Amino acid sequence: MGVADMQSNGNGNEGFSFRSCVFRRKQVDSLRVSSHSGGQTQQLAKILSVVDIIAIGVGATIGAGVYILVGTVAREQTGPALTVSFFIAGIAAALSAFCYAELVCRCPSAGSAYHYAYICIGEGAAWLVGWALILEYTIGGSAIARGLTPNLALFFGGQDNLPSYLARHSIPGLGIVVDPCAAVLILVVTLLLCIGIKESSFAQTVVTTVNVFGMLFIIIVGGYLAFKTEWIGYELPSGYFPFGVNGMLAGSAVVFFSFIGFDVVASTAEEVKNPQRDLPLGIGVALSICCILYMLVSVVIVGLVPYYALDPDTPISSAFASHGMQWAVYIITTGAVTALCASLMGSLLPQPRMFMAMARDGLLPSFFSDISARTQVPVKSTVIIGILAAALAFFMDVSQLAGMVSVGTLLAFTSVAVSVLVLRYVPPNEVPLQPSLQQLINSPSLQFNIDSQEIAYQNPKGSHSNYDLSQHLLDNIGTSIGCMLLRKHMAQGEQNEQKRRKIAAWNIALVCVGVFVLASAASVENIPSILRFTLCTVGGAILLCSLIVLACLAQDNARHSFGHSGGFVCPFVPFLPVACILVNTYLLVNLGAGTWFRVSIWLLIGALVYLFYGRTHSSLKNAVYVPTAHADEIYRTSSDLLA
Repeated sequence: MGVADMQSNGNGNEGFSFRSCVFRRKQVDSLRVSSHSGGQTQQLAKILSVVDIIAIGVGATIGAGVYILVGTVAREQTGPALTVSFFIAGIAAALSAFCYAELVCRCPSAGSAYHYAYICIGEGAAWLVGWALILEYTIGGSAIARGLTPNLALFFGGQDNLPSYLARHSIPGLGIVVDPCAAVLILVVTLLLCIGIKESSFAQTVVTTVNVFGMLFIIIVGGYLAFKTEWIGYELPSGYFPFGVNGMLAGSAVVFFSFIGFDVVASTAEEVKNPQRDLPLGIGVALSICCILYMLVSVVIVGLVPYYALDPDTPISSAFASHGMQWAVYIITTGAVTALCASLMGSLLPQPRMFMAMARDGLLPSFFSDISARTQVPVKSTVIIGILAAALAFFMDVSQLAGMVSVGTLLAFTSVAVSVLVLRYVPPNEVPLQPSLQQLINSPSLQFNIDSQEIAYQNPKGSHSNYDLSQHLLDNIGTSIGCMLLRKHMAQGEQNEQKRRKIAAWNIALVCVGVFVLASAASVENIPSILRFTLCTVGGAILLCSLIVLACLAQDNARHSFGHSGGFVCPFVPFLPVACILVNTYLLVNLGAGTWFRVSIWLLIGALVYLFYGRTHSSLKNAVYVPTAHADEIYRTSSDLLA
């Protein structure tokens, strides 16, 4: 392919349609791209170690919900099998963790799932994921802050004894209950995040350590009490599965959301010293610690008290109180408070970085991409988000909107799994060239360099000067014939590769279609059983056939050089990512009509923002796409001209 032909592959002004905007993809961030982009990209401070990453991951994952969730799920769905439900949920979360671990090594930049979707799927999917995550972090942070007030009140002897400036008050005539304590806590965390990532990660480590010690107290002391009482919670006539296997699986779907939070680690990728080594290790260790703690706590609590006798509101405290340890409520409450504080920091930490990544790409105003020269964190974004979250927590009871936070995470998990499939089978073979470099496409120096590479095939070195004329002519003829055969072979190979990529792309799309049909049909209850069975059969057949085709197809060799090399590689592709897509899609479909109605309003607002601002201000608006094989030569030519 000649240089002049490159522009035909672009989607610059000529292809500035809505479809081309939605599917345009950006290049993996690198120092080379930043230096040639025509502007100076501000970088975050690379100071996080693997210990910091583990603390952020554990702190963001283990919230106070586990202190309540064990009672509700055990009473209504699992019984003593709660531990098995946590184990299955942990395995399901590990599917997403494996996918995150590979992408975070190859694309170690801020933005997490938004960043990966933009590189592998397209701008439209990336915007959808990023916009949903913004909703999750904002509402999640406000809901966590609201939950801190009643827990803190226990140290004062109840909410009536809280200082008046922290207690909740009702505004007469409006029916609004304001929560000053929640707003103050968010502002304090916002201030801490503005000071610097090292300081905030240290604070996260401290509160996470206190929370873990609180859970270890429950495990050790509770285990001792259970041994003294001979684990009476398991000596039941109904057996280990009183609600059957279906109840245990339903409990797994509920407790799965207790593992949401490890993805926050991916948002700090740009601030990690050694991302290829530390990020996969941090994600894996954090998820393992959370799963082990959840399982041990559930073993102890269900063994202390029969599952039907657990208090649904305070299961752990009441279990200890039933054995004469009322004082344990203060230790357990301390663990719950620190868990909420760690979760609050985990909700507010990634959102400014999400805004920063979207602003870097032009989808949001550049104001959000500003990084403080002193603290090397996006202070402006952090302050704005902190004020917004504090206002929500102060004026609104966002508990009714809490179900919406799951949409962002599940969409992110799904997009990450799809991105792994794309990276393995159809990685981007074209890269966007910014306007500052487009003038080099037809430059004589670049044309000469690429033509020289082509001529090298026709004039190989090694001819000897002592050959006679006839031998020399025969060699030239042989070389020409060999060159023609080589070109024919290369053309045939290129056609086969394009055919393979097309088959792989269609089957990845069919996998998603099959998963959606199967999950939807299995979840909807108010349809005839024959129709449900038919839809499940069709969806399952599409999914299975597409998965078999992908398993038989060879993966793209370009995956080895895509992004940054030398990091973690997701195993069992395509089976593991497809299982991840299936699990997350099933959970998405089962969130309920009310949740999806509220989320749809938010997504519609996001679509309008993208249509009228992001689409027209994207950094890829005037980009021309060139083959990856020629991109390196363009950058080298640019460097030579600047030298």
